Amino acid sequence: MSQTALAEGAAVASAAQADAPPAILLDRVNKWFGTLHVLRDVSLAVAPRERVVVCGPSGSGKSTMIRCINRLEQHQEGRIVVDGIELSDDLRALDAIRREVGMVFQSFNLFPHLTVLENCTLAPIWVRRMPRKEAEDLAMELLTRVKIPEQALKYPGQLSGGQQQRVAIARALCMRPKIMLFDEPTSALDPEMIKEVLDVMVELAETGMTMMVVTHEMGFARQVADRVVFMDRGEIVEVGTPEEVFNDPKTDRLKLFLSQILRGH
Repeated sequence: MSQTALAEGAAVASAAQADAPPAILLDRVNKWFGTLHVLRDVSLAVAPRERVVVCGPSGSGKSTMIRCINRLEQHQEGRIVVDGIELSDDLRALDAIRREVGMVFQSFNLFPHLTVLENCTLAPIWVRRMPRKEAEDLAMELLTRVKIPEQALKYPGQLSGGQQQRVAIARALCMRPKIMLFDEPTSALDPEMIKEVLDVMVELAETGMTMMVVTHEMGFARQVADRVVFMDRGEIVEVGTPEEVFNDPKTDRLKLFLSQILRGH
């Protein structure tokens, strides 16, 4: 793994942050499920090519926040702007955003009745109107990148969890997104499979992809993140570089979280 490449990526991200409009902007976002207030005045800007890791205890609003970014959940107050387009009830705007944003879930969400190759080519062919041969060539290139080209003609049920998650990453990349969102991509995996997925994500980070990752994998956060966001009780409590967040936490809530999660590793 190239530390130089990661350092260069961080430098590019900081330069982009200074000059370019945010890839993702959340401005005083509030979200309720019934009477439960799950996001409380959440504001965050993610620069193009920046890698942001979101952590926090269960129920802190992390997954809800990332699901709001591509409208899998609908926020009730505030603004969310993705790639210069504000999320609204305009379906054309939503389609435009979803074409540029890839998402990887904790539960893979592959189509069980389609082969790995068919899972990867479905959206490029139907949404991007990509010719089938071009879509299949791209899918094989990306399956090679995630180190499972030999699984292309198998069905998801024939693969391990780690392999399925790598297929899910390749499938998202087949749409050539500008932004990748990951919602706890390793939480459903056995421990021995976690590293193979994280290795793929580290390599993706090295390419300069804008990434927002909800995860409990603190080693990944230290290695890859330009910034770490700590959430608790629906609020962003602290934001900083990995060094700042892990080595010099400012709030008791973050200190408690780190003591609990690091005790478990």
